[in-house]
Amino acid sequence: MKVAILMGSKSDLTVMEEASAILKQFGVQHEMRIMSAHRTPEEVMAFTKAARDNGFSVIIAGAGMAAHLAGAIAAHTTLPVIAVPIASSPLNGMDSLLAMVQMPPGIPVATVSIGRPGAKNAALLAIEMLSLSSEGLRGKLDQYRSDMRRTVLEEDAGIRNV
Repeated sequence: MKVAILMGSKSDLTVMEEASAILKQFGVQHEMRIMSAHRTPEEVMAFTKAARDNGFSVIIAGAGMAAHLAGAIAAHTTLPVIAVPIASSPLNGMDSLLAMVQMPPGIPVATVSIGRPGAKNAALLAIEMLSLSSEGLRGKLDQYRSDMRRTVLEEDAGIRNV
């Protein structure tokens, strides 16, 4: 089980590193690559067509502006594709979000929120998908959510007792 994190340009790296950090935290093997649907379409197609044979189970794709990367990837694989809109234009990521979430029916692309929170959620969604066949990951997810719950309850207790 391995996750591919693809991004349209190096400027997307600071956002997509958030996905990598979550995958590392859960011990999920992954690779990060820069590939553009517009500038390197042949490389995107070749990588995507070979992804399953190369051991990938999920692909996370981050891109800004017109954001065709996730759709271009999904067109060449039946692996789950998760799109992360990047705020890299004067429209602050709304253009990316709409391009990703408005995919025509038939070739689905899951889309998360814009920027770093979306990259984190993309990784968590990928882990949820992988946990369907991994009890170890399922246990780590349960612990992760339990830890979040405990943190919120501790913060609540802290402000109520002030």
